[in-house]
Amino acid sequence: MSTPVLDRYAVLGNPVAHSRSPAIHAAFAAAAGQAMHYERVLAPRDGFEATLRAFAADGGRGCNVTVPFKFEAFQLCPRHTDRAALAQAANVVRFDADGWWADNTDGVGLITDIEHNAGQPIAGQRVLLIGAGGASAGVLGPLLQARPAEVVVANRTVERAQSLCDRHQALAGAQSAELRATGLTDAGSRFDIVLNASASSLAGDVVPVPDSVLREGSLVVDLMYGPAAAGFLRWAEAHGARPRDGLGMLVEQAAEAFALWRGVRPATASVLTMLREQLACEAAQP
Repeated sequence: MSTPVLDRYAVLGNPVAHSRSPAIHAAFAAAAGQAMHYERVLAPRDGFEATLRAFAADGGRGCNVTVPFKFEAFQLCPRHTDRAALAQAANVVRFDADGWWADNTDGVGLITDIEHNAGQPIAGQRVLLIGAGGASAGVLGPLLQARPAEVVVANRTVERAQSLCDRHQALAGAQSAELRATGLTDAGSRFDIVLNASASSLAGDVVPVPDSVLREGSLVVDLMYGPAAAGFLRWAEAHGARPRDGLGMLVEQAAEAFALWRGVRPATASVLTMLREQLACEAAQP
């Protein structure tokens, strides 16, 4: 009896060994009865396109894309969703018979986690978004569609933050949201929601913004998770804020990607619980 051939999917990035995506999609596939295999693929910093083409040629059906290749992934796909076009970055690629197709599910994943899993409304709130790279590009559009009162994009290079804001100003106006760019030290104070989408946690850097951006009870989300997010979240908790890592966003954006690939939307609560338990066990190990 021959072994059935499973549809292949992967996460491509650098680094990628830490990724929980294989466990997430394995759980989704088991629950939804989908015959698929999901793996990690390390792409050289100067070899993403070749790695992506090789995976597609070897039978890959689709992939997730993580740092630092989201902008490049978008450029390589001739077809894309409106939200990927607004971000000019893609974290999901599907290899269709009539051409590659790109989407960005980061934003919808983040909004779902904040509003539904964390129970924090975004409408009418003041939001600080730290960073202007691929992660920020992916979340800013859906964030504005949630109708906050204000979004400040703070980045070390203000010009890059301004470029991101300029691309989203029409959407901000349509949602009656104020949108502006600043440096890291002059973003403002007492935000309701603070989102760290910069590479500072991944690089192990110090907190990139002053304590004044927080108020008592602010929701502070680092888009990273596990040890990478620990320092930023300890800082938030020490100042009376509510810390949350990016694990919920990871699961929710993965569910959106799974639905785009397989046509089935998986439940997420049990998968998020499983991952939190795994992280807790790993943290408890000497």
